[in-house]
Amino acid sequence: MVERISTKSTEMTLRFAQPSDVELILQFIQELAEYEQLPHEVVADVATLQQSLFGGRRVAEVVIAEYGNTPAGFALFFHNFSTFLGRPGIYLEDLYIKPAFRGKGIGQVLLSFLAKLAKERECGRLEWWVLDWNEPAIKFYQKLGAKPMDDWTVFRVTGQALDELSKRFEDNGA
Repeated sequence: MVERISTKSTEMTLRFAQPSDVELILQFIQELAEYEQLPHEVVADVATLQQSLFGGRRVAEVVIAEYGNTPAGFALFFHNFSTFLGRPGIYLEDLYIKPAFRGKGIGQVLLSFLAKLAKERECGRLEWWVLDWNEPAIKFYQKLGAKPMDDWTVFRVTGQALDELSKRFEDNGA
C-alpha cells in the first residue's frame, strides 16, 4: 500500500516512492538533466536506482508529488551529518517539477515537507545546491528563507580522478 502524505490541497498529494516508481524517478532525473543542460551526465539506469533506493543498503529516499493523480515532480534526498551540530541533516539532491505543474505550489509543499521531516528526524538542517544561472530557483529559495552559502566552494572527485585517488591509497601500502 502506498503511504499518502496529506496536504491542504485536495488536488495535490505527496507519497514516498515505491519500487514500482523507479522508471518514473529515472524519467524525472532525465528531464531535470535536460533543464540543467546536463543530459550527457546521466548514467543512472533503472537497475542502479532500484538498488540504491530500494536495495539492501538504501542510500537515498524519494518523495513524489502528484497533482490530480498525475505525477508532477519529485524530491530525492539523503541524510548527511554535521560535525559542528553533532546531528544529521537532510541533503536535497534533486527537486524537480514538470513544467506543466510549475507555479502551483508543489515545490514549496515538497520543501516544507522535507523541513518537517528534518524536524521529526531531529536533523539540524536541510540543505541543497543550486546552479548559479538558475535565477528562478534562487529567487524561489530565497523567498522561503534559504540563504546562499557564498563562503564555500564545492569540490568533487569523479570518474578517472576518483579511480586515481583510490589507487593512491592502495599504492601507499594500505
